[in-house]
Amino acid sequence: MSRVGLASRKAGTRGKAAAAKQAQRGSSNVFSMFEQAQIQEFKEAFSCIDQNRDGIICKSDLRETYSQLGKVSVPEEELDAMLQEGKGPINFTVFLTLFGEKLNGTDPEEAILNAFRMFDPSGKGVVNKDEFKQLLLTQADKFSPAEVEQMFALTPMDLAGDVDYKSLCYIITHGDEKEE
Repeated sequence: MSRVGLASRKAGTRGKAAAAKQAQRGSSNVFSMFEQAQIQEFKEAFSCIDQNRDGIICKSDLRETYSQLGKVSVPEEELDAMLQEGKGPINFTVFLTLFGEKLNGTDPEEAILNAFRMFDPSGKGVVNKDEFKQLLLTQADKFSPAEVEQMFALTPMDLAGDVDYKSLCYIITHGDEKEE
């Protein structure tokens, strides 16, 4: 084999190795976004949705999952839209990537803290529960009374019954450590 042929063959091999390494790095990044317990929970969810157990979520898998949840008439367009989010076959890595992208949509912790600080002029790290409830019920994306109660059931409070917004911000951005 000529030197030119050997050099191009090596370059081709190196290109394939680099592409494989790039793909591995891309997929390993998504796994580093979650703790092992979270990945296991996503794996269980993926297994529940992958009804035919072929390792790929398809339209019939989604339809069957909805059916098991009691929703039998899901529009085709809705199922198609879900599948299109994966931009190709949805295997577990793609599934995890989609959740990573959705979860990364949360505002940074500092931005959320700054929003709460507007309602805490004394800087104590708490906001009055009743005032906060009123804001949730009447401003911007209004909460229903049931949603407010559900949120307060999970919200850290201080001894006076006010919202500990620093702890709440941590839960919003990192998850609730007690949720296991």
